[in-house]
Amino acid sequence: MTLKWLAVVVAAVSLTLCATGNTVTLAVDGGELPLLVNLFALTTAGTAVVLAVVADLHDRLNDRVSALTEFMVARLNEIETHSGDRNSGFVEGYLLSQGQEAAVVPFGRRGRGAAER
Repeated sequence: MTLKWLAVVVAAVSLTLCATGNTVTLAVDGGELPLLVNLFALTTAGTAVVLAVVADLHDRLNDRVSALTEFMVARLNEIETHSGDRNSGFVEGYLLSQGQEAAVVPFGRRGRGAAER
């Protein structure tokens, strides 16, 4: 159960217990529950409601950030596919226009230190 729904259940149970306790006490003794019990129930319910709202806002924000991330990845992939070929041609053309040979040197194996050389 997610935090949001757990907080909603806690708020509902707290308010129900408060109302039921006051109703039973009123019917039996003609009074109400002590102030401390009523305040505790209302504070618990209020805190649970605030927690449920914050959890819902967090879920919405997380969904929006995920959607934005997916959009940015798709857009960057699209930009990379369009610009990758043109940039490599530009570099080769520039080097050829300078009269220099474009030497391709492969990367060597990476060593673990000076001992392997």
